[in-house]
Amino acid sequence: MITLNKITKTYNKGTVTGVKEISFSVEKGELFGLIGPDGAGKTTLFRILTTLLLADEGSATVNGFDVVKDFTEIRKGVGYMPGKFSLYQDLTIEENLNFFATVFGTTIKENYDLIKDIYQQIEPFKDRRAGKLSGGMKQKLALCCALIHKPAVLFLDEPTTGVDVVSRKEFWEMLKRLKAQGITIMVSTPYMDEANLCDRIALIQKGNILSIDTPQGIIRSFPGQLYAVHSANAFKLLQDLRAFPGTATCFAFGDALHATFTDHKDKEVLSWLQSKGHADVTMAPIVPGIEDCFIHLLKN
Repeated sequence: MITLNKITKTYNKGTVTGVKEISFSVEKGELFGLIGPDGAGKTTLFRILTTLLLADEGSATVNGFDVVKDFTEIRKGVGYMPGKFSLYQDLTIEENLNFFATVFGTTIKENYDLIKDIYQQIEPFKDRRAGKLSGGMKQKLALCCALIHKPAVLFLDEPTTGVDVVSRKEFWEMLKRLKAQGITIMVSTPYMDEANLCDRIALIQKGNILSIDTPQGIIRSFPGQLYAVHSANAFKLLQDLRAFPGTATCFAFGDALHATFTDHKDKEVLSWLQSKGHADVTMAPIVPGIEDCFIHLLKN
């Protein structure tokens, strides 16, 4: 449903790279995640695929249509929810939805079954102006407007940024139901924990794809054993553990350090840290997460 072949985009007369030679594909009915921090190139890719931006090099298709030659056909068949809330804030919920249905030559009634589960959550407030809605309600309204014309492909650019935890969870439940209806979904997010909710993910940083696989596949590719190390003095622990000759990587994760080692025995590491004054240090093997894998890929 989506293909990219060596897509490159630069800004500021070629001095700033947006994305560089990006190639991957998304299958029909797949929930595909583009995972990376702000400035990684996620929005640039979304704008190219939704025909809002022209790439400098490469080619791409959406639902079988070329993003340059067939842009009018693509716009008819995709739904796009940009990162920033972009609906008409002076219009009510119902007025916004009616407007977008009219633009696409349809009605709310015609495709109501597709948005029913989402719209029913905001319907009691249908006469409230969009600008007065909470973040979670804005999110649901934007998704309804993106779906009202029954798109074959749905693009969601950081849809849960700035939204509370409960609304984030509800949103991903909605995406699962949409996927079950055969809609192909491409979603971007800076939240590494959301990567596990996708069928496949692409890790992206500074315009480059670091890895593409299922979340489980990326985790399985993590080399060696990862350890969680704790001590009361976290900052000193970070300095001392990085100074240990056998430390390969060491990063702070909440109240712990996640570390890998080249060639060592646990007792050697603990002895080293105790010699540096860490009397309460603990160390245990753990399963890496997507964020651990992301950091590892950045170092290679």
